[in-house]
Amino acid sequence: MPHQKRRKNVRNIAIVAHVDHGKTTLVDALLRQSGAYEFKEGEVTVMDSNPLEKERGITIFSKNASFSYKDTLFNIVDTPGHADFGSEVERILKMVDGVLLLVDAFDGPMPQTKFVLRKSLELHLKPILVVNKVDRPNARPHEVVDMTFDLFCELNASDEQLDFPIVFASAKEGWATLEMDEPSKDMKPLLDTILHRVLPPIADPELPFQMLVTMLDYDSYVGRMAIGRIFHGKVRVGDSLALVKRDGSLGRGTVTKIFKYRGLKRVEAESAEAGDIATITGVEDVRVADTLADPEKPEAISAVKIDEPTISMNFAHSTSPLAGRDGGRFLTSRHIRERLMHEAMMNVGIRVEEVAGEDRFKVSGRGELHLSILIETMRREGYELEVSMPEVIMKEVDGEKLEPVEEVVIEVDPGYQGAVIEALGVRKAEMKQMQTSAVGTIRLEFLIPSRGLLGFRSELLLMTRGTGIMCQNFYDYQKFKGEITDRQKGVLISQGSGKTVAYALWGLQERGEIFIHPGDELYEGMIVGVNNKGPDLVVNAVREKKQTNMRAAGSDEAIQLIPPREMTLEFALEFITKDELVEITPKNVRLRKRYLTDNERRIKARGGHSRMGKP
Repeated sequence: MPHQKRRKNVRNIAIVAHVDHGKTTLVDALLRQSGAYEFKEGEVTVMDSNPLEKERGITIFSKNASFSYKDTLFNIVDTPGHADFGSEVERILKMVDGVLLLVDAFDGPMPQTKFVLRKSLELHLKPILVVNKVDRPNARPHEVVDMTFDLFCELNASDEQLDFPIVFASAKEGWATLEMDEPSKDMKPLLDTILHRVLPPIADPELPFQMLVTMLDYDSYVGRMAIGRIFHGKVRVGDSLALVKRDGSLGRGTVTKIFKYRGLKRVEAESAEAGDIATITGVEDVRVADTLADPEKPEAISAVKIDEPTISMNFAHSTSPLAGRDGGRFLTSRHIRERLMHEAMMNVGIRVEEVAGEDRFKVSGRGELHLSILIETMRREGYELEVSMPEVIMKEVDGEKLEPVEEVVIEVDPGYQGAVIEALGVRKAEMKQMQTSAVGTIRLEFLIPSRGLLGFRSELLLMTRGTGIMCQNFYDYQKFKGEITDRQKGVLISQGSGKTVAYALWGLQERGEIFIHPGDELYEGMIVGVNNKGPDLVVNAVREKKQTNMRAAGSDEAIQLIPPREMTLEFALEFITKDELVEITPKNVRLRKRYLTDNERRIKARGGHSRMGKP
């Protein structure tokens, strides 16, 4: 095999970790150390630029940054830590030559740590273990290193991969050290470790041009922007390129602009060469996993395999009587189709199919959070839509029905584990491990069908009084585990339209939790609350108190209402059953029956075509 040229002055690395272990804070520390970004007072997690990321404190999209250190260009990719956004991690690992595996010095390796590490090892990337938050109380860095080593062994890492360097760090305080008893003031020990232990990219500028597209962006001025790593050759503005699609078909394009990264900013450049992570515009039909190549030698680069979606939902334009009255700008099926197709083009983890003969779309993703982030983004952009209950995607192999199974880690205070084990047992979970952590909490590990987790997160918070922590990760497709009972409670359904009256709600609240406030606009078929003691019940929530000229002690006292549940998108998606929909507008999230009138629901039930779930 001929000697492969490497570009010595470049290092391409990804930062991977479980959610909330400090990836984005570590990028802050590296940017601050190198002076590549001027931080304003109080500014943190600058890579989380999306408003939803800032609100939720999680990374949702992979993002690039770069800085220079000792005459070497460091290209860093920050990745999401939540399993639902695993496709963002999978596709960018092909861009890099090494990974910083970040592990919390207290929590240790978590389910998503295992997922990202497995993907990295499969691609033969060399990891650097960064034990972060070593300055927090109850930190146990050396124990965490041993746990991570065991995880490497479990994943069949090679001897070379097992010889990983270890760096202890506090990203928040901005320092890193190679030995716990050697204090440090800055991040230089980590930067030096990257410099010496991550291989420079294999890159020959003399070979024909090849670039693998791993991310897409869109700009209304320049059009589609292909982001990826240049494996071989050079490219200049004005060059003709061949587009080699995943199915082998060919397209053409001309480079109109080239961008590189400096700090967090895209900077226009005249050319780019092998080893660079660059953005190229001018190729219109490009998609993720396509290859941009020399027209004389159009050869594809093999793309990393992206795991299949496991959850699907139906999206449709809003058919509610209140459609168009909540500030929505995009109301039609055509608007929703265009937006979903755009999302499927940009987000490789989302799949969109049109449902034959119906005005709705089947959207598949990696989990409830993955799809709820898409819905929340569309809502903020001004879309009004209605979505159905999330359903898992089954497979059939050799005539056998298979379903997705997830690995779940739950951490609860002592005393709650019995209730959690019982609740998950009903949902067909199988317990793998139970241990007491260093601070006395109980850590439970389960394998559970994905459909058994639908709606469980809010139930966990209720049974542990808000203290339970749950992490999940796709494990495998396994034999169908049997039926799981639906929601056991019925709902209160509005009988008519109008504004809610406090007096009517006062009469209903003893039946169960209420979802609406006095004065809210109602329509027939809208769900106003829970019926704890039986099946679905049609109620009158706009009934006013009858006026009389008789006065009696106590009858005119102020009405005492229990505050209603604040309707969040996550709760709504977890709560509904098959015969219900969530109506989403820029201002409101409402629950409704699929068939609005009581008569319609009865006809569907009698005709055997009912979509109704168990009450």
